[in-house]
Amino acid sequence: MTVTIVDSQATPVQEKIEKIFSKTDDLGVCPVRGILDRIGDKWSYLTIIHLGNSGKLRFNELKAQIGDISQRMLTVTLRSLEEDGLVQRHIYAEVPPRVEYQLTALGESLLQRMIDLAEWANMYKAEIVKARSRYSKN
Repeated sequence: MTVTIVDSQATPVQEKIEKIFSKTDDLGVCPVRGILDRIGDKWSYLTIIHLGNSGKLRFNELKAQIGDISQRMLTVTLRSLEEDGLVQRHIYAEVPPRVEYQLTALGESLLQRMIDLAEWANMYKAEIVKARSRYSKN
């Protein structure tokens, strides 16, 4: 996708958007879509938030903090986040084996943006609920 600024005086927002789209290899795809697909589901979001809040967590500690996630879904989520370099898995050579998970530096850099998004959602939650209600009545 190509974003073209028609006005000769581009706003700072327009410049940032143009810069984002200029860095994509596939012209029809927003460059952040792949990342949002991965971290946008509720399990990845909650996993990152809880690891960011607690530091290192063992699998069952993380599962207990997240709540109603299945063991399989948490395993899949952790593997995906590890594959993307957001979570690091530490295996300790002990009997019984001990495994801990924590955010990488990359994961920590994402954490603050996720917190910002959560704060924005909390700030505008009532307004969004009202808008949805108005929309559904039309």
